[in-house]
Amino acid sequence: MFERFTDRARRVIVLAQEEARMLNHNYIGTEHILLGLIQEGEGVAAKALESMGISLDAVRHEVEEIIGHGSQPHQGNIPFTPRAKKVLELSLREGLQMGHKYIGTEFLLLGLIREGDGVAAQVLVKLGADLPRVRQQVIQLLSGYEGNQAEQDQGGGPIGAGAGGGRGRSMGGGGAGDRSNSLVLDQFGRNLTKAAKEGKLDPVVGREKEIERVMQVLSRRTKNNPVLIGEPGVGKTAVVEGLALDIVNGKVPETLKDKQLYTLDLGSLVAGSRYRGDFEERLKKVLKEINQRGDIILFIDEIHTLVGAGAAEGAIDAASLLKPKLARGELQTIGATTLDEYRKHIEKDAALERRFQPVQVPEPSVELTIEILKGLRDRYEAHHRVSISDAALAAAANLSDRYINDRFLPDKAVDLIDEAGARMRIRRMTAPEGIRKLDEKIAEVRQEKEATIDAQDFEKAARLRDQERKLNEERAAKEKQWRSGELDDIAEIGEEEIAEVLGSWTGIPVFKLTEEESSRLLRMEEELHKRIIGQDDAVKAVSRAIRRTRAGLKDPKRPSGSFIFAGPSGVGKTELSKALAEFLFGEDDALIQIDMGEFHDRFTASRLFGAPPGYVGYEEGGQLTEKVRRKPFSVVLFDEIEKAHKEIYNTLLQVLEDGRLTDGQGRMVDFKNTVLIFTSNLGTGSISKAVGMGFSGSTETDAEARYERMKQKVHDELKKHFRPEFLNRIDDIVVFHQLTQEQIVEMVDLLVGRVRNALKAKNMDIELTAKAKNLLAKRGFDPVLGARPLRRTIQHEIEDALSEKILFNEVSAGQKILVDVDGWDGESKDTDRATFTFTPQQKRDEDGVEEGEMSIEAAEAVKNVADASDGDVPESDTASDLDLERLREEGASVSDNQGTGTYGRGSSYGEPHHGGDNHQGGGAQPQAE
Repeated sequence: MFERFTDRARRVIVLAQEEARMLNHNYIGTEHILLGLIQEGEGVAAKALESMGISLDAVRHEVEEIIGHGSQPHQGNIPFTPRAKKVLELSLREGLQMGHKYIGTEFLLLGLIREGDGVAAQVLVKLGADLPRVRQQVIQLLSGYEGNQAEQDQGGGPIGAGAGGGRGRSMGGGGAGDRSNSLVLDQFGRNLTKAAKEGKLDPVVGREKEIERVMQVLSRRTKNNPVLIGEPGVGKTAVVEGLALDIVNGKVPETLKDKQLYTLDLGSLVAGSRYRGDFEERLKKVLKEINQRGDIILFIDEIHTLVGAGAAEGAIDAASLLKPKLARGELQTIGATTLDEYRKHIEKDAALERRFQPVQVPEPSVELTIEILKGLRDRYEAHHRVSISDAALAAAANLSDRYINDRFLPDKAVDLIDEAGARMRIRRMTAPEGIRKLDEKIAEVRQEKEATIDAQDFEKAARLRDQERKLNEERAAKEKQWRSGELDDIAEIGEEEIAEVLGSWTGIPVFKLTEEESSRLLRMEEELHKRIIGQDDAVKAVSRAIRRTRAGLKDPKRPSGSFIFAGPSGVGKTELSKALAEFLFGEDDALIQIDMGEFHDRFTASRLFGAPPGYVGYEEGGQLTEKVRRKPFSVVLFDEIEKAHKEIYNTLLQVLEDGRLTDGQGRMVDFKNTVLIFTSNLGTGSISKAVGMGFSGSTETDAEARYERMKQKVHDELKKHFRPEFLNRIDDIVVFHQLTQEQIVEMVDLLVGRVRNALKAKNMDIELTAKAKNLLAKRGFDPVLGARPLRRTIQHEIEDALSEKILFNEVSAGQKILVDVDGWDGESKDTDRATFTFTPQQKRDEDGVEEGEMSIEAAEAVKNVADASDGDVPESDTASDLDLERLREEGASVSDNQGTGTYGRGSSYGEPHHGGDNHQGGGAQPQAE
């Protein structure tokens, strides 16, 4: 039987069982089903009983009067009485007779009434309900019977009138109908006037002008249907709630006094309408009820959903059903929709549009938003149990207006306040560290106690039991202290908490600078130089821009910084952009990198900013705009900008000047918190050619003069290639220096560091001698191509050889590979015969030296001994027995006759020995163990 019950009807049965348990009854009777129907609260039966003024407390009181409480609670399943089973069968029969496949709460009520002899029927009669009239009302509600008004005209009084002394009294304060006739609206809508009377609506601040305009339109003789038009979140629904509050407080003209404002839920109307005509029938019932009452103003939020709602093939939609009523003035409706939806749906239907009068609801100013937040403050303070300062309200309005550009005030400011309150409340509800540690200790003691019990060591278990009891007492005392402090001390939300929430939303660090971050920003050049060799001008330029932004002194309408990085290839233009992204976000993957070589044609610009309507990819958005929308605080790199089509430069003008861009779908994308970097190789071709032909100067003065010539040439080429309005919007044009031989040597450490990181995953390490670094720099130096040849040299000379040794198991985990050079003295220009040698050694531990490796002091001592005696190391003359013993312990091999010394030649611990006679095999040998 129950498989044909709806979810609400099943819930009624469960609630009936709970009521029986509460009364200590060992059965479920009709009175318990009645209590369940009222307690369920949402179904048609509950609404019908509520409309008659029959409350849960009143029914429960009458049941206790008639039956009383049971003596003891019943355990297990509670059976139905025969009369209750009959009610369930009658409800099933009622539903089938009316053509319904599923049994809802209304049929359970009909079954109770039809049975007529149970306790439930007695209670209803005692509370003043006329059972035949209740039955007739529910049947009319379900069948759409049109005789309701006629019956009332024939003298039928309200359903609830009778012995109860007016329990079904009229609601609505003088309307044409009474409250009992709003069952359909209660099912598919919400009474805003009632909610306002009960204090369930938030106060409305600063919308007096819009509310007055709505009152004027509602008071017109014809076309008295206002439609509120505004962006999402500006407060359209709040205007209607403000009208409901004014109606309750009597601040409306005579034409609107005693009106009932209902909001209609179109989703509920459409939901569950399985067959053609179900939706239309429901809507007609709503309209009929409104017509009967005569005191109802209908509010339809998202009114554009009326167009096409419920329309199947060959059927009419909700808008078509409403048009005649609106035209005749039989229905007063307030609509609300956005500008885009109004244009898209309502304006297309001219017949529908002319029946509504638009009322614009603009976005409030920041000042008005602060006043709105002050009006809402009490509600949010009570909900989150916090105190919200005036500074927090001002920060929420100002910061949301500045940094959240895809939403509107006051909604986004209210959300900031709400989430800040939720965040503070969650933090306060989390137990302190001391209590959490006690919980862990108690769990450990309890686990140990159980283990000792299993081992039958009862004496130790008793001690652990006492220890556990003491810990529990200590925890209870600390928790009591924490709870009392939490209740006494109300947390306050200030500017910092609002900024933290905004930062978590957008990724933009708008909170006040901490001492640590301030210190880091002041050392920004030093941090960037860990990845960038040289290029001081460029590093200083981007550092100044970031400091200006974080200090809050940048132009709020422009990007944080915009630069053109020009110069030869391979000097660090792209690397500086990645280093900046890593400095700001902790990872260089945060860089938004756009290769402008992919956008050399005019039509490819749509890939950057989004395709226009009607073109392929319109729904996907642009590569640039979508990434910046997701990460508004970012570094955007336009690599090799000169290769892009000139139309793209025109689009970027708005970004550089106003910090915003409209994508293909008409959405505004905010670039105000981005750093824009354009790289270019313009003007460096002739300089690179001169260097390649050997015309570069060798002195510092010549290098500086060459740089100034290149800088002038770059500026001239940029002016030829880009329009003046583009260059004028750039903050700084930085021309990068060519790399010198010394800088290439410094870069070896950077590039080898990446190899070292890869080896760490294998528990290996690598170290290069000074001679090996110099040889790599010499072979990888190219004044024209910059640092990229060095990367290739390291790949060929180091990585390829290492990969072979790893695959042949010549090196293993736990070893460090010492890279040295054989066949080169470190100074001659001829490096053709030089080869790299790879010597595995034991890795150094944290405390000092591993076996087989020599310390710095030992290596220096042997070198000094060897130099002093020209290879002969008499024990008595050069080193004492104690010194020799120490050297032997640290890995030096000392002979009485030959005096040969073996140490980490060319390692970072000391300079390589150039004597030649003492080297064994041309390279450093692993120390024999």
